[in-house]
Amino acid sequence: MDSQATQDEQQKKVIDGQARFNGSKHHNSGDSDCELAWIAQAKNGSQSAFYQLYEKHHKPIYALCWRMLADKDSAEDVCQEVFVVLWQKINNFRGESKFSTWLHSVATNVVLGHLRKHKNWLQRVFSIEEQAANVAEPSVGLTDDSTLTILDQHIARLPERARLVFVLFAVEGYRHEEIAKMLKMAVGSSKSQYHRARNLLKESLTANDFVSITEEFNHE
Repeated sequence: MDSQATQDEQQKKVIDGQARFNGSKHHNSGDSDCELAWIAQAKNGSQSAFYQLYEKHHKPIYALCWRMLADKDSAEDVCQEVFVVLWQKINNFRGESKFSTWLHSVATNVVLGHLRKHKNWLQRVFSIEEQAANVAEPSVGLTDDSTLTILDQHIARLPERARLVFVLFAVEGYRHEEIAKMLKMAVGSSKSQYHRARNLLKESLTANDFVSITEEFNHE
């Protein structure tokens, strides 16, 4: 395998494997007994138990908001809105899925609702024009792994429609059929936007000579 092919394969693992690993952190294992106790107490109106849930989950929820919105102030505001909604709807959690999975679904709906409130929703999300964002690294650490932090910076610079699809598919683990319904687009459009995002990320990573990979992420 020549050097270019090797570099391409490395970049594919960065874009696909590492993003999916980041999303899998809140999909794999069951809820702890302690967290289940906090949930039960919060359902009964315990603010201290709810605060424990907030402390455990606000950083990954902020990360999701920031990735989808690519704007620090908006991400902070929407993140807080997510937990307001959580306080209002926590009784809807029935334990049929992992709590963090359910919470990320709630957060995704809040983010999309925030976007739809803007007058330029259709133009911003469904425009075919490039909308590269000049954004800084978020003030809240998104991950302990520097590789994923750098990847987040590149994701944030994607055009909005491609970014939304990439985050929902590669990071949050939604299927294209689900994404199409959420964003009111064809399934084929979701797939094409995902591949567009991947190609743009590959170009961005190449331009910045970012091809290092750890063994931890060497999987599809």
